[in-house]
Amino acid sequence: MDAVEAVVPGVGVAPACRALGLPRVSFYRLRRTPNPDLEVRRLPRPAPPRALAPDEREVVLDTLHCERFMDHAPAQVHATLLDEGTYLCSPRTMYRILDSAQEVKERRDQVRRPHYAKPELLATRPNQVWSWDITKLMGPAKWTYFYLYVILDIFSRYVVGWMVALHESAALAEGLISETCDKQGIVKGQLTLHADRGSSMRSKPVALLLADLGVVKTHSRPQVSNDNPFSESQFKTMKYRPGFPERFGSLEDARTFGHAFFPWYNDAHHHSALGFLTPAVVHYGLADRVREKRLRVLAAAFAAHPERFLKGTPHLADLPQAVWINPPEKKTTHQDAPGSTQATVDDLRVDPVCRTYSNAVDPSITSALTPVQH
Repeated sequence: MDAVEAVVPGVGVAPACRALGLPRVSFYRLRRTPNPDLEVRRLPRPAPPRALAPDEREVVLDTLHCERFMDHAPAQVHATLLDEGTYLCSPRTMYRILDSAQEVKERRDQVRRPHYAKPELLATRPNQVWSWDITKLMGPAKWTYFYLYVILDIFSRYVVGWMVALHESAALAEGLISETCDKQGIVKGQLTLHADRGSSMRSKPVALLLADLGVVKTHSRPQVSNDNPFSESQFKTMKYRPGFPERFGSLEDARTFGHAFFPWYNDAHHHSALGFLTPAVVHYGLADRVREKRLRVLAAAFAAHPERFLKGTPHLADLPQAVWINPPEKKTTHQDAPGSTQATVDDLRVDPVCRTYSNAVDPSITSALTPVQH
């Protein structure tokens, strides 16, 4: 190291290290390492000549602590004292004196915000917990939007009601919720309706309606999108679907898209969380029939060519027996409640402004349940 130090002033660090076979990294590391044989004496830093004397600092601190100024900012204290013909020090010096006394804190850390409990909702059958939300659809010009309201059953992922409007309104939300509950045959004490903390969701008309219907309402925590995951996931499925327009030319265009998308989502979309069953099949209690049909198809395929199935008889993915919003950390076992809802066959009714689905099954669903011919 000493040899390198001796050569460096003449040729530079890189040539000296290269000539003596010492990596430059090692050279710089050794240079930074203090020599234990040399005792470095650190003298105390002298006080600046402009600094206040200790007794003057005490006067400033006592002034800031007095009852008159205890709730004032240093800048306010400084201005008040100037009006009275007194100058102690600058506001910045006041802050430094308070900081040295550990009396300066971040004000935002002292805010006492209300505590919002984490919602923990469990659904073991359809029409037990609904989730609803509103998303914007881009209009024909910049800063123009249409508002899509969607109500979703979290157990079956079935969209029970939707509408598109020109604006977000508590009155429109109230009408959609009331009509959807009526068409799904919701009775008092049956349903929990979950939403985020938007203005329409927390509005008084919606709250009074839910109280009249006997529906329990819950809300997400502020700025926690994971508290409303099923609605957010459904919006992503819609907006990432091929053919979703970047902009809608008019309100009628947006409604036309909804009339095409939501029947596909409910009746034709094989949802991965439902064992690739459609939401309508699960919502109306037809899952066992569809699964039996699929098992017959798999059994026939296995019987015809067992060598193609390396793991033996193929199986279907299990259906979820319980669906949670924020499941508790402690693992518990929840069995499906007895008496799951059944449905009768009827058509889907459409409203020109909003569309809600009645508690009925599309005939196209039952037509797909005919036995497979082998």
